Amino acid sequence: MPTDQQAEENEWQKVWDARIAALAPILGTPTDRVFHAPVPMYLGGFADVLPFPHYVPGMTYVTADLTGEDVGQLPSSLGNYELMVCVREELPRAADMISRLARYTCEAELEAGETMDLPDFFSESVIKALLFAHPADQPVQFEFLGTQYGLLLCIGITAEELAFRRANGSDALLAVLKQRGVFPYTVLQRESVTP
Repeated sequence: MPTDQQAEENEWQKVWDARIAALAPILGTPTDRVFHAPVPMYLGGFADVLPFPHYVPGMTYVTADLTGEDVGQLPSSLGNYELMVCVREELPRAADMISRLARYTCEAELEAGETMDLPDFFSESVIKALLFAHPADQPVQFEFLGTQYGLLLCIGITAEELAFRRANGSDALLAVLKQRGVFPYTVLQRESVTP
């Protein structure tokens, strides 16, 4: 007969495997590496993060603790969701960012089109804020163990792009980011793309 701890570990593994199986058709197969948070979400820490190397050229990091069980996330229009960030090359600091941001989703609803100041997280970078967006033209949903979830993309933007968004709206900024080939990436050293 399994102990309570073994039963808990078996349940955790079932959720983990189901989450990966649901994300793989959208993002491709993740690497074997997992960025584990020193203190897990359910104990008040941060989220584990999975790297997906086949979604876009470069690397896509996705949190792996906000779906499948109630960690206290405030649902958005997506319901419960995982955070993601795309970079042109491996950038563990980007994984750390969404791991930490996962905790904030338990305090505030994050919606596509919103921004968040991020002045000093990427030191010596032009990135000063995040724009939250759908990773595709429509919301991206995935389902496992009978529940549907979403993905919310975090895009690093410059101070000038943040000012443009405040003046012209998120749709206008997203259009420029797509036109100039920045979307869906967070690029630490680049020129602002807004006029």
